[in-house]
Amino acid sequence: EELSFGPEYVIPKPFDPRLTVKIAPAVAKAAMDSGVATRPIQDFDAYVDQLTQFVYKTNLFMKPVFSQAKKESKRVVLTEGEDERVLHATQEIVTQGLAKPILVGRPSVIEKRIEKLGLKLRPGVDFELVNNESDPRFNTYWQDYYQLMKR
Repeated sequence: EELSFGPEYVIPKPFDPRLTVKIAPAVAKAAMDSGVATRPIQDFDAYVDQLTQFVYKTNLFMKPVFSQAKKESKRVVLTEGEDERVLHATQEIVTQGLAKPILVGRPSVIEKRIEKLGLKLRPGVDFELVNNESDPRFNTYWQDYYQLMKR
């Protein structure tokens, strides 16, 4: 998918090749210009070529994983639904259409954090919400997890 910046895309996506291919050389050059670089780069063209090979190999590896996830559209239970990192990951899962997330946590806490983080997530629309204090599915989820992991 071609990525472009705009109102819906301000922060680069994790696999946006521009992160590595454009930003990393600019940061390296700025570090050299300011004298903080400990290993100055002699050949920026070779450096960019090396970064490009790495980025596109990573993209080539992850693209089929994401394509398969989009095709099968599995449900995924995220047990730490109140954690900000999990909420950011949920936003990415929803945006990319990778799965149907189910967040476990207290609804009031999750909703406040979504608002605080400025995410575009709507409980009941973009993800299911399981209240670990009162939802009967919570017991089913942890028992299933226990059986899978045998811990």
